[in-house]
Amino acid sequence: MDPFYTEVMNSLPKGPQAARLRQRKFELIGRFNIPPDLLPGSVSLSHFHCGKPSCHCAQDEGHPAWSFTYMVNGKKRVQHIPKELVPQIQQRVAAGRVYQEAVREVLAANAQLWVLAQKQKRRR
Repeated sequence: MDPFYTEVMNSLPKGPQAARLRQRKFELIGRFNIPPDLLPGSVSLSHFHCGKPSCHCAQDEGHPAWSFTYMVNGKKRVQHIPKELVPQIQQRVAAGRVYQEAVREVLAANAQLWVLAQKQKRRR
């Protein structure tokens, strides 16, 4: 078995809330053909000082810390990202942006087509 797949499966959250979220996710994926691994939000790099006077960060910009920021039900959430997962999360966020933009573009085109159809009906 693929080691990445095994790691993903072992890291899935457990419990009734996680089960409800997964069930809803797969219901929507099936109904709307949404790619399953997209992420919303953004990935950012910040730096922090650990507070130890002898540490290099006392003189430098600090220790790097990556975070993933996203919204759920109107609330901003921020999650630390381990350094080794940053490229994967960045790729999933970028893919999410592309998908969201495509959906917005389709919805805007639908709105414009509807308005155009309404104007053309009045001219007849």
